[in-house]
Amino acid sequence: MTATHETATAAASGANATERFKSDKLAGVAGTPKERVSLLAREVLEAVYSTIRRHKVTYDEYNALKAWLISVGEGGEWPLFLDVWVEHVIEEVATEHRQGNKGTIEGPYYVPDAPEQGARGSVPMRENEPGTPLTWTGQVTSTDGSALAGAKVELWHADADGFYSQFAPGLPEWNLRATFTTDADGSFEIRTVRPAPYQIPTDGACGKLIAAAGWHAWRPAHLHVKVSAPGHELLTAQLYFPGDEHNDDDIASAVKPELMLSPQPASDGSGETVEYGFILDPEQA
Repeated sequence: MTATHETATAAASGANATERFKSDKLAGVAGTPKERVSLLAREVLEAVYSTIRRHKVTYDEYNALKAWLISVGEGGEWPLFLDVWVEHVIEEVATEHRQGNKGTIEGPYYVPDAPEQGARGSVPMRENEPGTPLTWTGQVTSTDGSALAGAKVELWHADADGFYSQFAPGLPEWNLRATFTTDADGSFEIRTVRPAPYQIPTDGACGKLIAAAGWHAWRPAHLHVKVSAPGHELLTAQLYFPGDEHNDDDIASAVKPELMLSPQPASDGSGETVEYGFILDPEQA
């Protein structure tokens, strides 16, 4: 790990993720009917009550939970906790109707309006950015097979130390973040570097839960994408690499077989190439 990353703490990342959520998503949340709030709140609480009764939870255990929940809030780790342990089920339910590509969780580190690179280009990166060069080609189509010209492919991923720009110190603002717009036949070509596996931050409350439960904190290497086109549903996904030891036990439970890439050595010996395209579902009436 480089020296510039040594102060990338769970609290700092959590605070950044919380602020991003407030600015990018909270304002757009539609009002939920009171009846729906009542139904969901009651059933969640009933599930908690059932767990307490079934496992005879003691006051010491309850107080430990209470202290931990307080520390999650104080450390700004609610985005991390919810994105790692809850979001994959929300995503599964929200997209179960789709006929096109499978998606998965967004995670806490998305930032909108990354620099536009056209249909073919490189993501912004540092000189001599660590990681194996990766050239990714693909096409965006609709479920009827028609090409989607002008579709947006937003890409972001961690660096070789497992850190995301704008959420860790010492990284350029848009490092390894870019937006690509497909050409007339819906195709794109992206040049980046292969990311590395990484651990989610463990120095805060979420790390204490992981340690207390005897879990691991690893996420397999992955590329984040958001793919959008007029008249079609937004696709949010993560793309994974075969052979990663944590593909089968991802702490975030976000890996799906349909999201596995198949990189090949580049013909000129300069890194790897991969082909992977997207099929978007038309918006529901």
